[in-house]
Amino acid sequence: MKLAVVGTGYVGLVTGTCFAETGNQVTCVDIDVRKVEKLNNGIIPIYEPGLDVLFNRNVEQGRLTFTTDLEEGIKGAEVIFLALPTPPGEDGSADLKYILKVASDLGPLLNQYAVIIDKSTVPVGTAEKVHAHIADNAKVDFDVVSNPEFLREGVAVEDFMKPDRVVIGTKSERAKTVMNRLYAPLVRQGNPIIFMDERSAEMTKYAANAFLATKITFMNEIANLCERAGANVDDIRRGIGTDSRIGKRFLFAGIGYGGSCFPKDVQALAKTAKDFDYDFKVLKSVMEVNDSQKVKMLPYVMNHFGNDLKGKTIAVWGLAFKPYTDDIREAPALDNIRALLEAGAKVTVYDPEAMENVRNIMGNSIVYAHTQYAALDDADALMIVTEWPLFRTPDFDKMNLLMKNQVIFDGRNVYEIDQMREMNYTYYSVGREAVLAPVEQKA
Repeated sequence: MKLAVVGTGYVGLVTGTCFAETGNQVTCVDIDVRKVEKLNNGIIPIYEPGLDVLFNRNVEQGRLTFTTDLEEGIKGAEVIFLALPTPPGEDGSADLKYILKVASDLGPLLNQYAVIIDKSTVPVGTAEKVHAHIADNAKVDFDVVSNPEFLREGVAVEDFMKPDRVVIGTKSERAKTVMNRLYAPLVRQGNPIIFMDERSAEMTKYAANAFLATKITFMNEIANLCERAGANVDDIRRGIGTDSRIGKRFLFAGIGYGGSCFPKDVQALAKTAKDFDYDFKVLKSVMEVNDSQKVKMLPYVMNHFGNDLKGKTIAVWGLAFKPYTDDIREAPALDNIRALLEAGAKVTVYDPEAMENVRNIMGNSIVYAHTQYAALDDADALMIVTEWPLFRTPDFDKMNLLMKNQVIFDGRNVYEIDQMREMNYTYYSVGREAVLAPVEQKA
């Protein structure tokens, strides 16, 4: 099939590359000239494990191309994906200006029937708006379909190539035929293609992300209660996660969720509820708890150092909002670093992938270490914000030599309590007892 993907951000680039991998001819369109030049030169602007292999193969074999020309990009396309930004407005609503602008531009350019797919996460009723904007100038038949993505950053290629399910919103039988043909190679193991109306598909994406955000937030609330009640959140996680009605995923306590999806989508769903005059109390609580949870470790830091961080050096491991990505959107690390700086601390950071993105925001206000251990040199304490695998089994002997004090503030519960106690660390984590070293810290 001949496909076009308008927008080469995270969703657009993964979508275009993966569909090229299944044998389609894919042209990706973007107005950013520099980005398109880089893509045409084989430079991928995002970090996503496994994407580079598929990207390079399909570019070399001529199935994946890039252009800034919308008319050229959609020429002959049976399917046109709209994978454009929908940034949150001040009231939490999704801004549709980029999608509706492209929709208006598409109308006069269509010269054959095409299925226009909203791949971006959009509010209920967006498919109708997109259809109206295209119809204003269209001279041929077309259908607008809602096909939300459910990609997890860090495993997006696997999620795309082996989806749990494909959600498609359309009432058009002609569009259903096209979509079945498009997704057939990806659901050969029997995972379902679920057809529904456009509004239900749009709502499904928000409902899924809001539910997962709520699940995370509930466990964080349980963790906060555990600290007061003397319980261990890890034991509780295992105790409830084996219940088939609950499941094991998204039950790890920590310092909140971030990224490009959960914060934005929860806000947008809350705004949708408000638009329909519904008081969605659970979502309000989720947002409130997550905001405070992000900086949960800071009171422990302040208390440990007698509310005086001036002259103290805090090492931070992890900047991305989650492992296996360089995405720092709504990342808890940023909130913590800013608070530490405001309190007078010097901050040294390390992350395997996200440091350049942080540098673009924070400049030289912090120190960027070239390794995880370099970040610990002469540090008064370590704060762990992102649970990258390389942080799980470090060389503690080397850490002891580098750090002034054996103090860890662990926002992701990377280490075991007994392990920290045996090694004489002062160790603060989430939803578990604090470990206070029985020996004096180094001078």
